[in-house]
Amino acid sequence: MVDSYDVVVLGGGTGGYVAAIRGAQLGLHVAVVEQGKLGGTCLHQGCIPSKALLRSAELYAAMKDGATFGIEVSDLHFDIQKAMARKDQVVTQLYKGIEFLMKKNKITVMQGYGRIMGPSIFSPMAGAVRVERPDGDSEIISPKATIIATGSQPRALPGLSFDGQFVISSDEALTLSSLPSSVIIIGGGAIGVEWASMFADFGVQVTIVEALPRILVQEDEDISAEMTRLLKKRKVTVLTGAAIDATSYRVEDGHVAIMAKSDATEHSLNADLILVAIGRSPRTEDIGLEATQIQLERGAIVVDQQMRTIEKNIYAIGDVIGGMQLAHVAAHEGIIAMEAIAGNTPEPLIYANIARCTYGRPEVASVGLTEAQAKEKGYAIKSAKFSFKAIGKALVYGEADGFVKVIGDKETNDLLGVHMIGPHVTDLISEAALAHVLDATPFEIGHTIHPHPTLSEALGEAALAVDGNAIHS
Repeated sequence: MVDSYDVVVLGGGTGGYVAAIRGAQLGLHVAVVEQGKLGGTCLHQGCIPSKALLRSAELYAAMKDGATFGIEVSDLHFDIQKAMARKDQVVTQLYKGIEFLMKKNKITVMQGYGRIMGPSIFSPMAGAVRVERPDGDSEIISPKATIIATGSQPRALPGLSFDGQFVISSDEALTLSSLPSSVIIIGGGAIGVEWASMFADFGVQVTIVEALPRILVQEDEDISAEMTRLLKKRKVTVLTGAAIDATSYRVEDGHVAIMAKSDATEHSLNADLILVAIGRSPRTEDIGLEATQIQLERGAIVVDQQMRTIEKNIYAIGDVIGGMQLAHVAAHEGIIAMEAIAGNTPEPLIYANIARCTYGRPEVASVGLTEAQAKEKGYAIKSAKFSFKAIGKALVYGEADGFVKVIGDKETNDLLGVHMIGPHVTDLISEAALAHVLDATPFEIGHTIHPHPTLSEALGEAALAVDGNAIHS
């Protein structure tokens, strides 16, 4: 059986379902092929469930410090199973919302595993999709265009395979029925830091092992240093420049043991389990790419600015094309692809304008160039930091660690980058992202009146400080 659609989206994650909705809005007949549940990794194994647990961790940490606020709490304990149940409830509510949006926009959702076909009797070009249903039957869809949105999967450390018990990924961590007393987290990027923060707040002994010289290596060096300091303050052990020796891994009496080496020092590590958080790999295997001319680079699908592959009727978006691998990026890539398929000329996505967020405690958010990147590009820079300790709302919250750093171009006064670490900075970064899009200057940000008392005052003060005009420092 052959069904005809204008567009078939292979994968119903954030990028895929947003693309499908935009396609329907543009009058296109759209189908989404999804093996699991709509919402993909972000909704079911990533963004949403991890943030729900981080919220539980944040509240638990605040309650432990309740006496500071005049709140005496006795017999305080954390119930991981109830936190997991709440996490599942949040995910389910959002999942139902996506299902509603599919019906509202008259998008066909096909449950099954999709593979792209090469040129055949069904289509003179590559791009038809064979859908293998759970009942063993199959169906071929012949669209005018296909969007690959198959996402990514946790990357395993060579020689240290996931077993779901002693060596786990973030996927398995989201289904723990009990808390370990100790954990080794391999990888100090956003995922590793978020889990380290969460486990530490739950009372778990945490060790981060990062092969690079610092954690959060994609962030400004000042941000990395502050996060390292604050994690250590919370009794998290942070080993940087340390390589894991996978051959040393063993399980003894229900605990894991492994060696890490940094310079001439060997670290013998022991814990209840190991969480590997070294990134995610594009999901390109067994989706039919071998039947096409589509090119891969470092395992990711190569696309142009309109998300088109070398096959002119096949597009790809989201984690599967590498890049920033963020849900909000995938969503906008999906919109661009659908606009192009509809015959429009969408503006290319400027990745430098996209905010990056890490949701530990404290949060980290940034946009634009780091200080090192700006100098590497030859900019003469001017920069300043402003501490949350001078912000009344931060003191009211009892969360005054961290700062906002603003980097400007000394010659043109243009804004080059904004880097934040502190309370709720993932909500504050959008103002900086808009300023970056508009080529604003630190002067313009600083002279935007920020209401008092708010956390956003830190950005205004940091922007003023770039020219030495901060009021409260």
